[in-house]
Amino acid sequence: MGYDLMATRFGRLVAFFLLYLVEGVPLGFSATAIATQMRRQDVGVETIGAFVASLYLPWAFKWAVGPFVDVLSSDRFGRRRLWIVGMQALMIITLLVAYPIDFVRQLPLFTAVIFAFNSFAATMDVAIDALAVNVLSAQERGLANGVMFGGAYLGIALGGSGVLFLAPAIGFQATFLAVAAVILFVLLFVALPLREKPRAADEQPVGPRWAAIQGELVAFVRDSVRAFLGSRGAFLGLLFAILPAGAYALGLALQSNLAVELGLSDPQVATLNLWTSVASAVFCVAGGWISDRIGRKRSLGMFIAAMSIPTFILAWQMQQAQWIMPVSLGLPDRPVPPAALVSQFWIASIVYAVFNGLMYGTRTALFMDVTVPRVAATQFTAYMALLNFAISYSARWQGAALARWGYPVTLALDAALGLLCLVLLPWITRKPGQEPAAEPAGAEPAVV
Repeated sequence: MGYDLMATRFGRLVAFFLLYLVEGVPLGFSATAIATQMRRQDVGVETIGAFVASLYLPWAFKWAVGPFVDVLSSDRFGRRRLWIVGMQALMIITLLVAYPIDFVRQLPLFTAVIFAFNSFAATMDVAIDALAVNVLSAQERGLANGVMFGGAYLGIALGGSGVLFLAPAIGFQATFLAVAAVILFVLLFVALPLREKPRAADEQPVGPRWAAIQGELVAFVRDSVRAFLGSRGAFLGLLFAILPAGAYALGLALQSNLAVELGLSDPQVATLNLWTSVASAVFCVAGGWISDRIGRKRSLGMFIAAMSIPTFILAWQMQQAQWIMPVSLGLPDRPVPPAALVSQFWIASIVYAVFNGLMYGTRTALFMDVTVPRVAATQFTAYMALLNFAISYSARWQGAALARWGYPVTLALDAALGLLCLVLLPWITRKPGQEPAAEPAGAEPAVV
């Protein structure tokens, strides 16, 4: 390869945009496209909820691979490039392995393969973030983070909407190959040509590498505990991160399940996913801008409360329409969903995406406010991991609740539980005299 994207400012922005696009593709493909096809083939809602929950676990525990990425590296092949190329290659291999698997009859095997697919993507994310910290100057990190953020959301839309638009033309199984081709393109034309500066003499690892890895893990836990216990705001931020920040159901598998049950075709589901992804991305930026002007906690409280409104309304509308329990797609004389309910579902999903975007941009800024600058990377990484854990367990309980109590109760519970975090919000404050931490380069959005 005769070019080096890291050599120019424009090249770095293009490289990180495309690398983050590849990070978003697995979540969009798994949580939207595959979940939609599972429901279309009459896989149970509880099973789909458990499947989607498993996809977020690697992102919740990706911090544990950080020491391995830092220590097990090679200057000859590039410290971060080695991991990025390796993980992208493994992502392609797992897609090829998943391609012939029947996810209805062989669901445990399929789930394990897709879990590995997302694990490789999460590990790649750690390496990309480390590369960004090393090569981006302070003057370009703000723009670079915005570009990365846009790439991640575009990747989610590409893996979800793009695949569902493509499926009617080539068949759903063939879309596994299409996704693999996107990753292969970035591997060949972005990851492989990357050039990294070798480490300085004082950065070279000393002693056994496994001892260095153990030391980094211990240091991460130690620094996290000290940071979280160092101030009331940081500790309450920890509890806040564990709780769902607003209603989550209309951003998880429940939305895909309901879209299929209400008769939406794959292109219609793809259109809905595209609109909601774009809305969330745009209003995420708007949320951060608003919070800078009217105050972080005030705006975040309003956005979280607003997320429950379309969820509560849809729960009530479904109760009125008597669309209570999940309905098997193969059921004889299956009831036809009312046209009004289908329209209300579209409206609720898009309005929810707007408020979800406003919330996310503001919530991220709040976590930066209470992050201690001295341990910013450690503490902020821990917060982001807990956010993904909250998404995982939310998807799990919602699938179980759907199977037992139906849509109206699950939606109402989700909207109510999403408000609990507001009890903590007034007490989350920055330690007196503490300056807010700078934004870690490459902090990816938790996908809700």
